[in-house]
Amino acid sequence: MNEQNYQAFWNEAMNLLREEYRQNGNEDQFTLWFKMEYIKDTLTEITVSVPSDFMWEEMVRRGSVKAVQDKIEELTGQNVKINYIKKNSFIKPSPIPREIKKPEEETWENEMSSPEPKVEVKKESPAPFKKHPQLDENFTFETFVLGENSDFPYKASQAAAENPGEKFNPLLIYGGVGLGKTHLMQSIGNYIYNKKGGNVKICYTTAENFTNEFTNSLSDKVIGKFKDKYRKLDVLLIDDIHFLIGKDATQEELFHTFEALHQKKAQMVFTCDRPINELKGIEKRLSSRFSSGLSVDLQPPNFETRKAILMKEIQLMNKSSDIPSEVIDYIAKNVQTNVRELKSCLTTMLQYADLMGKPLTIEIAQKELRNTITNASDSSITIDVIQKVVASHYNLSVGDLKGRKRTKQMVVPRQIAIYIARELCDYSYPDLGNEFGGKDHTTILHSYEKIVNQLKTDSVLDTTIQMLIRKIKEYKN
Repeated sequence: MNEQNYQAFWNEAMNLLREEYRQNGNEDQFTLWFKMEYIKDTLTEITVSVPSDFMWEEMVRRGSVKAVQDKIEELTGQNVKINYIKKNSFIKPSPIPREIKKPEEETWENEMSSPEPKVEVKKESPAPFKKHPQLDENFTFETFVLGENSDFPYKASQAAAENPGEKFNPLLIYGGVGLGKTHLMQSIGNYIYNKKGGNVKICYTTAENFTNEFTNSLSDKVIGKFKDKYRKLDVLLIDDIHFLIGKDATQEELFHTFEALHQKKAQMVFTCDRPINELKGIEKRLSSRFSSGLSVDLQPPNFETRKAILMKEIQLMNKSSDIPSEVIDYIAKNVQTNVRELKSCLTTMLQYADLMGKPLTIEIAQKELRNTITNASDSSITIDVIQKVVASHYNLSVGDLKGRKRTKQMVVPRQIAIYIARELCDYSYPDLGNEFGGKDHTTILHSYEKIVNQLKTDSVLDTTIQMLIRKIKEYKN
């Protein structure tokens, strides 16, 4: 026998690592940076699938791959290499489990000749990519940078792509501008098209184009042709359905299109800038159809994910040596809610470097991006509002934040409120001290720097702070 099934050991290794991360309060980091799925193995190699080359490189860089390999060696006594393929390679695990060969049955020669543990990258060529005429070939699952903000929408989109018409139909992806809704939607289309090719009828359009096409078909008296086009599809992808608000005739036509497609189990995916229940001016029966499947919320990315997005773009453009890390951090820190704007700022910097022939610095970034990046100081946001929002989130009173109690339940929210106030308001440290119960400016400085340092490694804290900032801005409005 020349093969060994390591799947049981793989599962145990992942469970043990997850538990270790959980006990250290970092289970979210495990979820984010151990995105490997067991596929198959040989006597000396395990092949896993990962979302993208970039994700693999990040997991290698962060030590995630090595951690799994070491854990498997600890469990089996065997040195195995971990290779990877990307998920769009369509390679499935072996359907029949093989006999598990126990470590003690290995020969002495095998143990002595085993190489030192190391990670090797061994790619298996994916099927050639087929371009659909209506879809952007750059919008695939492998080019989408995952983060805590997008993990659920990403997995739901994958599930819909792998089982079109069966799981999550319709799928509604909602969220703010520039967060990747269209990317995920078209990734579904590209995946299905590459899996089924010419045998599947896929249509991607925007709600505005759907409306215009419907209106023109009425005026040109070709409504039958319009209905045939949309009601015989296998996959319908419609962007920005909030555009349909108040357009009663188009809504009625889409309702009948929905009914026809749902009956034939065609996959439908829609995007929107807000939850369906917040759409006023959409017919109740159509609204109920939109929400009859699965709705997923695509949140703004946290700092770590924003930085990963920038690094991915730099990698794709072959510009890794052109932009210093402090400039990347500056963009990632200041562009918080729009991935499109994030990429735009990066492009501006790279174009500046190309045209001016100068090395980029943080001072250049601050100057050239001053009209794009919103100034962190917003005088219309008051410390009073910040304190109210933070206190409410942690079930405290504003007096608790201003007080001098040193319990963890008080100190952490207080430090977070001080950090946000420093970031959003034009206050000096002594001024902030006065606003937080007359504290010394050195105490305020320590609180601020404490959060700054934690944000470098704690993505959960970053997510919490970004959520609080959004609530503060909404409270202001």
